[in-house]
Amino acid sequence: MSENNLRITIIQSNLHWEDVDANLQMFEEKISSIEDTDIILLPEMFSTGFSMKPELFAEEMPALDGGNGKVVTWMRAMAEQKQAVICGSVMIKRNEKFFNRLIWFEPNGIFYTYDKRHLFSMGDENNHYTAGTKKLIVDYKGWKICPLVCYDLRFPVWSRNTENYDLLFYVANWPERRIHAWKSLLVARAVENQCYTIGLNRVGEDGNKIYHSGDSSVIDMKGEILLQQSDIETVQTVALSKSALDDYRKEFPVLSDSDEFEFKM
Repeated sequence: MSENNLRITIIQSNLHWEDVDANLQMFEEKISSIEDTDIILLPEMFSTGFSMKPELFAEEMPALDGGNGKVVTWMRAMAEQKQAVICGSVMIKRNEKFFNRLIWFEPNGIFYTYDKRHLFSMGDENNHYTAGTKKLIVDYKGWKICPLVCYDLRFPVWSRNTENYDLLFYVANWPERRIHAWKSLLVARAVENQCYTIGLNRVGEDGNKIYHSGDSSVIDMKGEILLQQSDIETVQTVALSKSALDDYRKEFPVLSDSDEFEFKM
């Protein structure tokens, strides 16, 4: 495998509503079947579903080396076992506040976090969680990667490629009734940011009787769909070419004509 390639595995799955142990067991079984990958993506709030009960299920960071944080400790173990990044979002408590926090866990034990910036007010998320204030850009295996969470997809200013990242991805619990927006905006983010874009969504009905069709997608920098799966549980691995991305940006340097702007919180 060329060192310019990055292999991403997406796990599109149903979730056991508010059952941490069942979800960790399920994902461990799915992860055990994966071979030869660099990054494994799990859905938003993969250990609970999109629950508004963080006071019952949130754990504290870093929850490592004997800490009582079951989910984060599990992520570290899976990353080491598979020698791949494990990434998904979970409920986290810090200083008496709760966050919908994406955790990026590398095989060597290094981890980074991103707190979801845009909280879904129509689902009451803003009344249970605190919004993040900082984007995360990870340098990994020669790639610059920007991980975001679900509702962030609707806000192009926040995801604008001012850091020259190569890969943008969203982990989500995005309902089927708004799936047209999901599929359309993922393509838009790929085209406007000239980057590979991945949207990983869950499938199935959650505890609020809301149905999710998945439609997880891998899209290249031209907006062409490399992979899209609907209404099934699936584990898929896709290889992304860094040289193809670099060549396209040189041939058609849209980002160099971008508007300058200042972002204010």
